[in-house]
Order: sequence, then structure tokens, then C-alpha cells
Amino acid sequence: MLLAEGNRSSEVTFILLGFSEYPDLQVSLFLVFLSIYTVTVLGNLGMIIIIRINPKLHTPMYFFLSHLSFVDFCYSTTVTPKLLENLAVEDRTISFMGCIMQFFLASVFVVAETFMLAVMAYDRFVAICNPLLYTVVMSPKLCVSLVSGPYAWGIVSSLTFTYFLLALSFCGSNIMNNFVCEHSVIVSVSCSDPSISQVLCFVIAIFNEVSSLVIILTTYIFIFVTVMKMPSAGGCHKAFSTCASHLTAITIFHGTVLFLYCVPHSKNSWLTVKVGSVFYTVVIPMLNPLIYSLRNKDVKDTVRKLMNHLTKS
Repeated sequence: MLLAEGNRSSEVTFILLGFSEYPDLQVSLFLVFLSIYTVTVLGNLGMIIIIRINPKLHTPMYFFLSHLSFVDFCYSTTVTPKLLENLAVEDRTISFMGCIMQFFLASVFVVAETFMLAVMAYDRFVAICNPLLYTVVMSPKLCVSLVSGPYAWGIVSSLTFTYFLLALSFCGSNIMNNFVCEHSVIVSVSCSDPSISQVLCFVIAIFNEVSSLVIILTTYIFIFVTVMKMPSAGGCHKAFSTCASHLTAITIFHGTVLFLYCVPHSKNSWLTVKVGSVFYTVVIPMLNPLIYSLRNKDVKDTVRKLMNHLTKS
């Protein structure tokens, strides 16, 4: 029976409404999102290249930052091209497997980013609270393990979500009032009982959000206490400045997540959800490389040297 339902579901085609209720804005939205995606690709890939070519940036902090840029690039590339396609053409359909694959990949990278930010908080904790032992504690082997964890848990979480989505059957209405194949949107068009999938998704999402925030808050409490004990104002300023970019990225990312999934929305607030989803899936991957590059002297110096080299050649 499950096999038969799976075969019928695989033949279903979904329609992503996106922003089709604003036909006059399609061209403008396309240009805006294309610009954002271009900056996202150049910014994140550029950050990875800059970290690779500058030996001064071969430290644990920049190792983690390069993986954050990789996750942001992959996440944006999973979502934005389909959004641009739906704005450019009238055919807004997406196959069942295409929708499931988009959801699977997006889930992997979202969960990975959630815990990558927590790993980066731990890195700042060791650097500020145990500076003399930093190079010993943050060994290459530990750094690889800390990076592998978010990817592995992202894959496990996403496989779990996807397995229970594939157990659902789809028939009748196949219109999704969003621009991305998100869990709540997919189960809303299912014609079978999605309660198990919804409960499981809720439990794992709460675990991911709470556990990552506990790690981040705990590390920053220790960082704050350590900084307050520093005798010199210069040391305090330097310590806080190294954390400023990371705190900004954490605030934007988790603030958007909490707004989307923890703040009650009325049934008529689909526009609010879409705008929040745009910020979450399209804008944040663009902001992270800007946040870290604009406040980082080493990154800016590397970019300046690279630009001078390119202009001379």
C-alpha cells in the first residue's frame, strides 16, 4: 500500500505560488533577487578563496568561517534559482521529487548553519577564555570534528524529515502558497494524516534551536565574565570586537528563525511569512560574508591586495 501511495505521489506536480499575487512586481522582484543572489555567490565564494590564499587566515576561526560561507552558498543555491525561475516564467510548477529534494537539501544546510554558529561561539570562547591553550585545544583534528558534526546532524535531521514526508500521500489540491518547498507548506497539501511528521519536525526543530542557543549563550556568558575581568580597556575592546561579527550573525539568523516559527501569525499573514522566509533563505546568506568582511581588517587587507594585483595584471 505504501509503495502504491509513493508511486502515485511521485507523479504529483506542485505549484509554487510565490509572489504571483503581485504581477506588476515580477520584473522588479526578479532583478532584486538576482542582485542578492549574485552578491551571495560572489561574497561567499570570495570569502572561501580569500581564506584559502592568505596564510594569515589559516586559523580555526577562519576555517569555521569558510564552512559557514560554504553552507550559505549551498543553501542560497538550493532555494534562489527556483525562485528566480518562477518570477521569470508563468509555469510555476515543481515536480514531487524536485520539491522533496529542495526541502531535503535546504534542511541539511539550515541545520548545519544552526550548529556551525554554535561551533564558532565555542571557538571564540576558547580564544578569549583560554588564549594560551588556544592552539593546543583547537587542534586540526578537533576543528575537523567540530565542522563534521553540523553536517552529519544536518543530514540525519533532514533524512528523518524527508522519510516521514515520503510516507504521506498527495492528491487533490497541489497549490503551495510559498516560493520554497518548506515542511509546513508540503504537509498542508497532503491528503493523509501528517500529524506524526508535524510532531517529529516540531520536536527536532525545537531541539536544534534550544541546544544551539544554550551552547551560544553559555559560551558568551563565560566570555563576558572573562572580558570584564581584563585589567586594560584595550583588551576588553579587542575581545568584544572579535565577537561583534559573530554576535551580529547569530542575532540575525536566530532572530529570524524565532520570528518565523515562534511568533503567532494569523491565517491571513501569508505575506508576513513569505517576507520572513525571503529574509531567512535569501537575504541572510548574502549578509554573512558582508558582516564578517566589513569588520575584519585581515579580510579587507587581503581583498585590497587581490584587487591591486588584478588591476596591475
